[in-house]
Amino acid sequence: MPSNVLVIEDEPDIRKTIDYNLSKESFKVIQAASIEEGEKALASNKIDVIILDLMLPDGSGLTLCRDIKSEPKTKNIPVIILTAKTEEVDRVVGFELGADDYVTKPFSVRELILRVKAILKRGASTENNTEDAEYSFGELTINFEEHQAYITGEEISLTALEFKLLKHLIKRKGRVQTRDQLLEDVWGYSSNVTTRTVDTHIKRLREKLGLVGEHIQTIRGVGYRFSRSSD
Repeated sequence: MPSNVLVIEDEPDIRKTIDYNLSKESFKVIQAASIEEGEKALASNKIDVIILDLMLPDGSGLTLCRDIKSEPKTKNIPVIILTAKTEEVDRVVGFELGADDYVTKPFSVRELILRVKAILKRGASTENNTEDAEYSFGELTINFEEHQAYITGEEISLTALEFKLLKHLIKRKGRVQTRDQLLEDVWGYSSNVTTRTVDTHIKRLREKLGLVGEHIQTIRGVGYRFSRSSD
């Protein structure tokens, strides 16, 4: 069965463009021009991924993103934020609310399609469950089964992508991971997709980890590496 993509965007031309191109790729597109229409579409359809504009006539897309990610029935639906805004604060807030990616207008339709496919592929993949249930690194403790992380016993709030990124870096600690490698392994993107999402997520992850975040080292011109030792 084709995957259902909900496009919540108030500009008719953009909705039609996305609809036309995703339909050519065998997706079923459901259009909504407002938060109200988007909520009705979510309630009456099985949605596999949401493309969400931030500036809508009846409110902020960030508010809707927060509501989607806090509702048990919809929290696992991937959300790609689509907006003309380019400020760093909007990206960070969007990711903090659980958004899976961020695309700014004007955008490449081909790249948007690649991102939709990557997100769906990532969601369909299953991870190897033979690993240890818990891992400790200095003051950091990670419970892989429960997808929870703790600093000195206090739980830190990580989005699903932040947790996956942290897990990926720790399991390869001491080894440099290029941005392209991280995009492919964590996000599921091919190397021809350009995005700043890696840098934004790394920055936010460091902030949440506090002093432990200093162990995520920037290798200038290459990528990132998690320290081999917690000392």
